[in-house]
Amino acid sequence: MDLQSRVISEFTQRHGSPPTAIVRAPGRVNLIGEHTDYNDGFVLPMAIDRAIWIALRPRPDRLVAAHSLDFDETAEFALDRLEKQAGWIEYLKGVAWALQEAGHTLAGFTAVVAGDVPIGAGLSSSAAWELASARAFAVTSGFEWNAARMARLGQRAENKWVGVNCGIMDQMISAAGQADHALLIDCRSLETQSVPLPPGVVVVVLDTATRRGLVDSAYNERRSQCEAVAKFFGVKALRDLTLDQLNGKRDQLDRTAYRRALHVISENDRTRQAAEAMKRGDAIELGQLMQLSHMSLRDDFEVSSRELNIIVEGAEHQAGCYGARMTGAGFGGCAVALVRQDAADAFSAGIAAEYEDATSLKPNIYICTATNGAEVVPGVNE
Repeated sequence: MDLQSRVISEFTQRHGSPPTAIVRAPGRVNLIGEHTDYNDGFVLPMAIDRAIWIALRPRPDRLVAAHSLDFDETAEFALDRLEKQAGWIEYLKGVAWALQEAGHTLAGFTAVVAGDVPIGAGLSSSAAWELASARAFAVTSGFEWNAARMARLGQRAENKWVGVNCGIMDQMISAAGQADHALLIDCRSLETQSVPLPPGVVVVVLDTATRRGLVDSAYNERRSQCEAVAKFFGVKALRDLTLDQLNGKRDQLDRTAYRRALHVISENDRTRQAAEAMKRGDAIELGQLMQLSHMSLRDDFEVSSRELNIIVEGAEHQAGCYGARMTGAGFGGCAVALVRQDAADAFSAGIAAEYEDATSLKPNIYICTATNGAEVVPGVNE
């Protein structure tokens, strides 16, 4: 039974009649453009066919009551008394807080929730939660859906309520993804451009089965290093700096600061080049740019790991692979590979066996297609 059917069935069983609406919001994988988002740069993610699903029905009071199939747990809160606690319900609660802070009048609802975005793998299950929650409130409360605005409010919920200092990319792609396309996002203006995937390819997510133990402190350290270089040059963010400008004052920067900035500036260039390659349907160039991105993340930004390097190098040796790179914050989690569609099954079996042999870890392999962003599922009670 697929997740849509499961949430409908569970809702009907629990509440005696079917839900009046279903919403879904996807996780994402970033093809290229890593650690550029908080430097006001460019990213190129795609929404994947793994999502958070919410079956819901409005209710007359101002309560939100939800049952999670994944955690086998029911939780509720009052929209007039939002208090921070812990657990999966905080994403729903945090979005309610951000929407009300922004002036929206919210109505309560009863819901059943389920998802298949792997938690902690760098595929942004949290953004999927936030945008599915925003879609649910839009349905029950009747306000207009604006993808960029809802992404901003989802990010605000993550930053201020959940307490994770993320950039805008994850929420933006979950809000505004488009089937069969990646989305080039300017993280300063939030302008987006849909870019088609090259014909005959699939994106394969390679989960190393390791999780990112060092990521919070390392992320904050690298973010402050980037901000310090921008301040040194008197620009708002590294996005405003060229490689020539950086190299012109290389001897005035310490080696680590230089390499951090080198990654961000070159990664912005690679990301824009990748979008142009995709418009031309050039899978070979896109794959090469992904490989260069991984090398930069490994050597200059220093956020890769032994397992990520092993799975990326192994992927590049498999038949039908155009290129691979780590994706996400780093230190564990996932890599992403661009693979010829007719070779995807053999590629997946080959890299899984090679990685397990090298690490004694069993990877999770997901062959992904690009899907729409957060949406109300048509056909429910119409």
